[in-house]
Formats: sequence, structure tokens, C-alpha cells
Amino acid sequence: MSGHSKWANIKRKKGINDKAKSKQFTKISRLITMAVLENNGVTNPDNNFKLRLAINQAHNANMPKDGIVRAIEKGSGENKSNLKEVVYEAYAVHGVALIIYATTDNVNRTSSEIRSILERGGGKLANQGAVSYLFRRCAVIDLDKAIHNETEALSLAEKLSAYDIQDDEKNTTIYFPFANIHILNELQKDYQINASPELCYQPLTKVTIEKTEDFEKVISIINLLEEHEDVHNVFANYD
Repeated sequence: MSGHSKWANIKRKKGINDKAKSKQFTKISRLITMAVLENNGVTNPDNNFKLRLAINQAHNANMPKDGIVRAIEKGSGENKSNLKEVVYEAYAVHGVALIIYATTDNVNRTSSEIRSILERGGGKLANQGAVSYLFRRCAVIDLDKAIHNETEALSLAEKLSAYDIQDDEKNTTIYFPFANIHILNELQKDYQINASPELCYQPLTKVTIEKTEDFEKVISIINLLEEHEDVHNVFANYD
């Protein structure tokens, strides 16, 4: 079970309450703003692929149009946001490595709060490079097996120069270089992709957790981190 699949399952849950939905909108708004900031104020999604992905995510979450517009405006103009993208490396209990992807307008505050969450759960922040070598930065998409057979999935994976393909009962998950994400735009008419591609840190090696109580401790830390308003995703190398 990876951080990606866990996050995907959370996003698909129905009956999300208003507080959780508001937090979700805030996180998506930051992704939209960051996409504009990182591309020197380009607000046209046709010319800013990362912005297009973030807007697609907003649409999938039924985020109001005016919220999307405000988020775009925060990435350009005189009053643009000072948001920054931050990737934290950390350890949970039992040597499980974590990559924590966040955006913040106050790095010191966010770092302090994330450190506190980790320490309360028996984990700790790590130095840059301490755990990143255990992961591969890539993009990830899911194909519905009911729509695309194995041959079609393998064909798409080849076109994307995929690193890895994984299957579960319903989906084929394809991990591929983030630099090739634009290729999907040319293939949209041929494939029905479950959701917009997302940034992923795929574990290259995994830590096996055998005891239920140990697994629950790891999940508890990850859940607390994901509840933080600055954190967009947490990737872990447990099995």
C-alpha cells in the first residue's frame, strides 16, 4: 500500500463533511496558485500544463469557479502570493521513510508544526537527501480495467516510457517520468484515465511491518500529517 493509493482512496470517499471539503478546497487552491507562480504568472491552462492539472483536480472536487479564479489571481499580478513548495524528508516509527509534499507561506511555521506531529508519533524530521534516495519522483495515473485491457495499458505505458506498472482488482497504475506528463494531452482521446495525473514519490525499497499495532502507529502519523492544511500528500515506503 503506497502513499499514492491511500491518498487516492481518501479523495474518492463520498459524504465528505463541510469542514473537510473546505480544507480540500484550500489545498487545491494552493496547487493552482503554485502552478501559476512556478510558470512566471502564466494563467492560461493551455500554456501551463501544471495549472491545467490543478484545475482538473478542482473540477473533480466540485470546487466553485470563483474559488478557482481567486487562486489563479493569487499567482499573478502585484498582490501575488508568496507561497513556496516544500518537500520534507522524515522517518515514522520502525524506520519507515516519509516524503511530505507541502506548500506554505511561512516555512518556519510549517516546519515546526510538521516536526511536532512527527515527534508526537515517535517519528522525526530527516536531513535533505536522507530518505529521498529510497523514492523515485514520477507521475502516476490509474486506468480502469473495465475499460482498458492489459494490451491497451501496456501500450500507454510504453508511450509514456513508464518506470513501473502495478495492478489491483480494479485499476492498472502506471508510474512514468514527470517530464512526460504532457504526452497524456495528446492521448486523451484514446484513453479514459480515472483522474488527472499526479506527482508521486514511488518507493524503491519497502519496510515490511508485520504487527498490526506497529502498522497503526505508522498510519496514525501519516493521517495527522495529511490533516495539516499545508500538506498535500505523504508518501511512505511501508509494506
